[in-house]
Amino acid sequence: MVSRVIPVDPFDLVIFGGTGDLARRKILPALFRRFCAGQMQEGTRIIGAARAEMDDVDYRAFVAEALIEFNDGHGCEEGTIAAFQRILSYVTLDALGENGWADLAAKMHDGRVRAFYFSVGPSLFGALAEKLHEHGMADSDTRIVVEKPFGRDLSTAKALNRALADHFDEGQIYRIDHYLGKETVQNLMAIRFGNMLFEPLWNSQYVDHIQITVAETVGVGGRGEYYDRSGAMRDMVQNHLMQLLCLIAMEPPAKFEPDSVRDEKLKVIRALDEVLPDQIVRGQYLAEGDKPGYLDHVETTDSTTESFIALKVHISNWRWAGTPFYLRTGKRLKARSSEIAVVFKATPHSIFGPEAGRHRNILTIRLQPNEGIDLDVTIKEPGPGGMRLIDVPLDMTFTEALGPDAEDVADAYERLIMDVVRGNQTLFMRGDEVEAAWAWTDPIIAGWETRGDDPIAYESGSSGPEEALALMHRDGRKWREVRA
Repeated sequence: MVSRVIPVDPFDLVIFGGTGDLARRKILPALFRRFCAGQMQEGTRIIGAARAEMDDVDYRAFVAEALIEFNDGHGCEEGTIAAFQRILSYVTLDALGENGWADLAAKMHDGRVRAFYFSVGPSLFGALAEKLHEHGMADSDTRIVVEKPFGRDLSTAKALNRALADHFDEGQIYRIDHYLGKETVQNLMAIRFGNMLFEPLWNSQYVDHIQITVAETVGVGGRGEYYDRSGAMRDMVQNHLMQLLCLIAMEPPAKFEPDSVRDEKLKVIRALDEVLPDQIVRGQYLAEGDKPGYLDHVETTDSTTESFIALKVHISNWRWAGTPFYLRTGKRLKARSSEIAVVFKATPHSIFGPEAGRHRNILTIRLQPNEGIDLDVTIKEPGPGGMRLIDVPLDMTFTEALGPDAEDVADAYERLIMDVVRGNQTLFMRGDEVEAAWAWTDPIIAGWETRGDDPIAYESGSSGPEEALALMHRDGRKWREVRA
């Protein structure tokens, strides 16, 4: 099986913050891999823009170093880095002043897609959008890409949306969440809406509960200053986990097109119930050996910011009434693992007797590190001695099922950046969707701040606070084991 690569018309892509960490680690390697795949036609240009004093030669050397360090082992024929360097240029630019803007405008081509990637802090989004209009670089073929955080609460999200809307239509704004670019995340929709096997069962009549887990082994590290202002709720739940929840719970869209999909996601967010205090567990990891604890990374020794959170969530609509969704995410846990587990109800009556036990089918969508899908089914344990039942997985690990080509599947940033160029907003968040997510999130945060709740300490390398286990146990359920 050979994946099909469809070249796109020549385009101009400007990376504001082109010397920053995100550009080095993610954006530039993603663009390089699309270049290697033959998706960029002659005439395409990538322009870095930042305050650092560089010329084109300096920037090309900078990019080559980044590719060597962060290309994640993706090979490319000898000399391709040099070929990629030839489409690169650089502008020294002051986002808030006038320096560099005329030079950048002079590099733009008429009659082609212009994409501007705002790889900078949200405080600069409005200024950049204004400068693009002021210097004549914004037209109907212009797209802007903005990274999270999309505000830190509802009021700031609304202000950010207004600042962008002053200069660009919603159809030109691409709010990027790299989780939506993962191959397995998109497979959620293929599994649900492309298989008659699952969709009739995808409701409260057959599904006992759904677990969404995003576990990390790393701590906050050098992001301590940012993270302490955000915490796991703002940093992960409001965007990444919310998007996964929407995709797993939404109704079938009329068509697989941007607004149809995003309309259904918005309905899910608006149907979310209030989360009560006893349905929330927050934690903060402790030091372990020579590994620092959370408080070692932040400025305040009495910080009440959570590095772990678990929530029990209900959706009040016809499909999901009575079916709980359990969400958890945290840092410095025992394994790096992101998965969605759809746990189906047990059979209403077992013909095999109590000694056979009660068994459930579980559909598990693994997002990382080993992308794939498992379906646990119940079979007879081989051998004599009666009808003993065991659960075994029907495993589709992509690299095994699809062969070597599965290893060459585009990563999230590759796919999403090329979607920007093609003008496909399906995998990007809409402004009203962002605001609805904050409208649900804000009261939860305000509640624990008003109550003065402190996060519960948990050991590094564990599954999180014991209280998170109790969140499930009191419902007669248990979390799936966090494993790589």
